[in-house]
Amino acid sequence: MSVISEDSVFTSLQQHGPLAVEENINIDEPFSPATRRWVKNLCKTRINATKYRALRNQVFTFLNISSFSQIAELLEDPIRQKEMSKRACALLGNMFGLNGTQREIEARVHQYARTADAVINSLKVKILKPYASHIATTNEIEVTNDPVSLLLIMFDNHYSKKARFEARRKLVLMNLAGSIDQRETETAIEEKFSNFLSFLNKYVWSRSLKIGELDVIYLYSKHSTEDYGCKSVIPISPATAKTIKLEKDSKLTLIKRRRFYSGHREIPIYVSIRKKPPEAKVLKLLRKNEKNPSVAVDDELGLMAVLDSVADIKTFQDHLTRSASKADSFMVLEDISDTLTGKTPYKASSTGSSSKTEMMKFFARLGGMRVEFIIHTNQSWLNYMYKNDVAHDEYEVKRVFDSGVMELLFPDDIYQLDHKQIREEMIQNFRSHLK
Repeated sequence: MSVISEDSVFTSLQQHGPLAVEENINIDEPFSPATRRWVKNLCKTRINATKYRALRNQVFTFLNISSFSQIAELLEDPIRQKEMSKRACALLGNMFGLNGTQREIEARVHQYARTADAVINSLKVKILKPYASHIATTNEIEVTNDPVSLLLIMFDNHYSKKARFEARRKLVLMNLAGSIDQRETETAIEEKFSNFLSFLNKYVWSRSLKIGELDVIYLYSKHSTEDYGCKSVIPISPATAKTIKLEKDSKLTLIKRRRFYSGHREIPIYVSIRKKPPEAKVLKLLRKNEKNPSVAVDDELGLMAVLDSVADIKTFQDHLTRSASKADSFMVLEDISDTLTGKTPYKASSTGSSSKTEMMKFFARLGGMRVEFIIHTNQSWLNYMYKNDVAHDEYEVKRVFDSGVMELLFPDDIYQLDHKQIREEMIQNFRSHLK
C-alpha cells in the first residue's frame, strides 16, 4: 500500500488531501468561507474527519489548550512556551517509556529530532544528491529540536509554507524515531548485537585469523554488455590483479574475507554485518506504510555473506547450526528462500525489488535473537552490486519512489520536483556509475 494512498497511515503529511499545508493559515477565522469549504471537503470522507479530530485533540493536549484561538496567545508568550516544552517532553518521556532526569529525557527527545534530520539528509546525500539544493531543509527547522516549537511553527504565518510543512514532517519523523527507540529498548537490540558479534567470533570464524583480521582478494569478473550481469568470476590475489588490463566488459572488485573451518578445510567468506541505523528504520516504516516497528522492521540484525560456490553456502549453513549447538543454543532457520540456481524466480514482495534477484535468504533464531541472513555466491553478489534492475543502488531508488515516500516527504507543490522524471534519471545515473 502506497503512503500517498487514501488508506495511508500518514495522512497528516499528504499534500493532496484535506490536511495539506496551505500558503497561509487562519486559525482566528473559524467561520470564514475558506474554512467552511475546507470543513465540507474534510467531511466527504469519514476516516479523514476522524483522523482530523484525533490530531486536533493531540495538539490541544500537547499544548494544554482547549481551542485553536489560544495558539495565537501562546505564540506571543515565550515564557509559557518554555513551560509547555518541559511538560511536553515529560509527556513524551512517559509515552515512549524513557527513564532519567528531565534533562536526560529532553536530550533523548532531541535525539529523535536529529534522527528525523538524518532521514532527510540520508536521501539528500545519495538518492537525491543532484537535487540536494532543491530539498534542503529550511535552516530554522533543521536547528529546531523542541517539539513544542515545531508544533507552533505549523500555526505561525511568519513562516513560509515550506517551513511549516517541514516542521510538520519533522514531528512525524520524530514520532517514528521515538517508537523505534522504544522498540530497541524493549528488545535489548544493542545487547543482542554485541552478543551476535561475540557468537560469530567465538564459535563461527576460524581462529587462524585474529579478530578483525581479513584476507584481501579481488574478484575478476566479465559482464554482459546488455544489462551488465556477471557472466563469469574468479577470485585473484592483489598481486595478480596488478597485472590485469581491464576491458570494457570486465571489472576488479576488492573484497576482504574471513574464514571458517569445515572439517579440515578452511573456507573463505566475505561478511557484512549490519544493525540498521534509526534513520533507515524510519524510512522502512514509511515505505511499509506502518507506524509500528515490531510489525515493519523484522531485520534489525542482519548478516550478508558471499562464498565461492553454492556447495560452500550449504557447508556454511551446516557450520552455523553446529556453531549454535556449541554455544548451547538450538538454531532454527525460518522463512527460507533460495533463488541462487535460477530455477525458482525470486518472489519480489518488497516495493521496487526485482524478480531477477538471485540469493539465499533466511532468518536464524538462536540465543534469544532472530538474525536475517542473506547469502550470495560471488556471481550473484556482483549482480547485486552491478546488474541492471537488480543492483542494490537501483533498488533503493525504486523503493523510495514507487512506495510514494519521496512524494510524501518532498511533495511537488512545495519542492517543484517531477518525481517520475527524477526516478528514471537517478536509475540511469546509478547505472552509469556502476559500470
